[in-house]
Amino acid sequence: MAGRSLRKALATVSLSVALASVTVRSSGCRSIPAYRNSLLSSWFHLNSNIMSGSNGVKDNSHNKARTSPYPGSKVQRSQVPNEKVGWLVEWQDYNPVEYTAVSVLAGPRWADPQISESNFSPKFNEKDGHVERKSQNGLYEIENGRPRNPAGRTGLVGRGLLGRWGPNHAADPIITRWKRDSSGNKITHPVSGKHILQFVAIKRKDCGEWAIPGGMVDPGEKISATLKREFGEEALNSLQKSSAEKREIEEQLHKLFSQEHLVIYKGYVDDPRNTDNAWMETEAVNYHDETDKFFIEELVDCYCTFSA
Repeated sequence: MAGRSLRKALATVSLSVALASVTVRSSGCRSIPAYRNSLLSSWFHLNSNIMSGSNGVKDNSHNKARTSPYPGSKVQRSQVPNEKVGWLVEWQDYNPVEYTAVSVLAGPRWADPQISESNFSPKFNEKDGHVERKSQNGLYEIENGRPRNPAGRTGLVGRGLLGRWGPNHAADPIITRWKRDSSGNKITHPVSGKHILQFVAIKRKDCGEWAIPGGMVDPGEKISATLKREFGEEALNSLQKSSAEKREIEEQLHKLFSQEHLVIYKGYVDDPRNTDNAWMETEAVNYHDETDKFFIEELVDCYCTFSA
């Protein structure tokens, strides 16, 4: 996930771009290829704590959205215990901290004005001009003119580093291939005996965590365009290539993103930038390089391996 003022940055070529390997199960399903069936299951397993709704929370969920200090600042959130995250839980003494970053208040083109400004009348829960204010998770509540985070309390109100009141939409491309040996044969895991699925990831410079090379959806932009643009920017910027070589890679990118794909997840993301009034949502889409014919090998400098 990338934000305008807190973007994912490439640390170094040798550390930033990797193919993370996932052990996958075989599948007899004809409608969904084996890699997709397993990838979908793995994705939801890894992200099972993304959202539980405003009625309450599951154990270990909605954690990053309650961490302090707030990213890029020394601001400490009001502490929110697990049992009081849900909005339906009465909490009369709830006193969240107000914070919106100076970079957002400066009024860049990707940010909304303050709710209090007389010329700002956002249409929440619908398409507002070119700005998508609908949530992937359905309708959200509006309280005192401000949208309310559907996942619950975060201990902080305002927008923090996020530009939009309400949902801030991102797109994450999951580019996969099978791990193969030097002869082109699929490699199996030594313990499980299952084929290993790999995906492209980057290492974030701001927090050191591995992430999918996605980014924010621009107003009026189609998700497919965001996926291609953000992946292209992240990937090409990491390569020491000539202009001609980069053009060739861009052509391969166009072919890759024009083929069949699968939406893996759409909805709320537990993100440290989230507040009570602004939150991240994403659409994660899988593009699979079944024959290993695209440029992914150009990006590889190291591997991260784990079993799904």
